[in-house]
Amino acid sequence: MKFSVYRESRPGETRVALTPDAVGALVRDGFSVEVQRGAGVASHFGDDAYEKAGASLVESPSGDVGLRVNPPTLDEARTLPEGSTHLSFLSPLLNLDVVTALCERGITILSFDLLPRISRAQYMDALSSQATVSGYRATLAAAQYFDRFFPLLTTAAGTIKPARVLVMGVGVAGLQAIATAKRLGAKVRAYDVRSAAKEEAESAGATFVKLSVTADAAGGYARELTAEERAQQQAELVTEVANSDIVITTAAVPGRRAPILVTREMVEAMSEGSLVVDMAADGGGNCELTTAGEVIDHGGVRIVGLSNPPAQMGAHASFMYANNVTKLLALFGSKGNWEPDWTDPVVAGVTVAREGRVSHAPTAQALGIEPVALVDETASSDADADSKEAQ
Repeated sequence: MKFSVYRESRPGETRVALTPDAVGALVRDGFSVEVQRGAGVASHFGDDAYEKAGASLVESPSGDVGLRVNPPTLDEARTLPEGSTHLSFLSPLLNLDVVTALCERGITILSFDLLPRISRAQYMDALSSQATVSGYRATLAAAQYFDRFFPLLTTAAGTIKPARVLVMGVGVAGLQAIATAKRLGAKVRAYDVRSAAKEEAESAGATFVKLSVTADAAGGYARELTAEERAQQQAELVTEVANSDIVITTAAVPGRRAPILVTREMVEAMSEGSLVVDMAADGGGNCELTTAGEVIDHGGVRIVGLSNPPAQMGAHASFMYANNVTKLLALFGSKGNWEPDWTDPVVAGVTVAREGRVSHAPTAQALGIEPVALVDETASSDADADSKEAQ
């Protein structure tokens, strides 16, 4: 089996799907790896490093399994090898045209967005690894754009009060944002609709903001708020936001639009010189005034729409992503053989389509087609019956 590492085509992207170390690990496991020339340059991994790791350099990859960070463009999807396998952050519900093009070529589609959130999949969770980078970069962006100090300073020229930072969303990104802001000396508060997030936020150094609205669901996750609950949440958050110098929002929903947490009313209640850093800008933004990739001034309050924050740390973001990729690939094959167990919940979970047939029910529904089971249950039952008879 041959893996292909593609050069990313998204503007401003610096990450690469496999680092030279990851390539070396796959080669030692009996696989062949080809790398598109220049794929790792933006993250400081030169072509020579890939060659030393055992990869071959090519202009046009044509391997059995294509690896990317971002989904291919529609034109790129139409040129991928027929019958191959594709892995990336595809977000199939947001890229239905790409899914259709891949299926027309009989391609097996794997998407990190769909990885089950279970314990044994943590080492493969690229969403979490990249969210760690995003949370760190969001706080550094806040420090960059904020025209005051973060820490308490006692100087001959007077005492500087610490910045008041509110982090909204206490997931992986939020916890990293809290820890980074705390290390910079800010006074940090945190909010999440999950009551279970209180202990996590406090362990990272924040004071937890408790509202009357919670949205706890099974497994420690959050359910979607009703319209009434959302209105109540926003009404109670106005004062909290207004009392903050910096608001960092981190609430993202894979494959869906980001929820609005900061309204225009909240922004207008903030003091002049305050800042909103929206880490979810690429998903539509947690602030209703956000524009991805731009800094908007609204009445003296700046809204920073962070676009693709992991790309601001290409080397380490690639290192983490590549580790996730190799851990996931280990479930699909080893020792040079590609032998996925389609009944494995992680393998099945990340699969959008097998050989061009859509198995992911929400994607099939969006396309107006019936999902196809990954495993022929009839054949499986017959095989089990034959086995029992033989015994």
